[in-house]
Amino acid sequence: MDQKIPTSQPLNSPANPPAQDRQRQSGRWKLFAVIAVCAAPMLASYFTYYVIKPQSRTNYGTLIDPRAYPIPELGSTALDGTAESLASYKGKWLMVQVDGSDCRKACQDKLFEMRQLRLMQGKEMDRIERVWLITDAQPLETMVMREYDGTRLLRVKPELLKAWLPAEEGTSAADHIYLIDPLGHLMMRFPKDADPNKVKKDLSKLLRASAIG
Repeated sequence: MDQKIPTSQPLNSPANPPAQDRQRQSGRWKLFAVIAVCAAPMLASYFTYYVIKPQSRTNYGTLIDPRAYPIPELGSTALDGTAESLASYKGKWLMVQVDGSDCRKACQDKLFEMRQLRLMQGKEMDRIERVWLITDAQPLETMVMREYDGTRLLRVKPELLKAWLPAEEGTSAADHIYLIDPLGHLMMRFPKDADPNKVKKDLSKLLRASAIG
């Protein structure tokens, strides 16, 4: 009796997936690997800053859970009316203040502090941008704009901004300077009339811990 010679399984059988499927699966793993490599520096810096030796770390600013305060659509524009958002500065550390265009002493004090805090970071200062979110459509004083040249000026819709930035009890968002990380996460708030030296220490520690931005 003739013996039947077993035939090999079809190329498209479940045990032998097509080469195209294997290539697709391989591509997915490569994509995941690229994402992991890109995210690793920031994850490592956060782990170092927030987890390792927490007893020896004291931060002056109040840490904010970015999951509770995602950056909303603010309807923001540059001074010339063109659409521009905080996402335009992604990849940088952002010091953010909120004030109306009638920038009185408290407003100017914060603009001054943000400028000086950036300068005090020395060779690291280019990693930081200063942002003033302006809550109305009135003209700005030319002297203020000249004095704090380099500050990013964005007009926002106050009703959209109101529910976003958390403030200390008895204060408003206009009393604080906020910090946004290079991935676009709101992560720290400094107190009203903050001590610049203590703010500088927080910024320096974050810049040292962060491998991006």
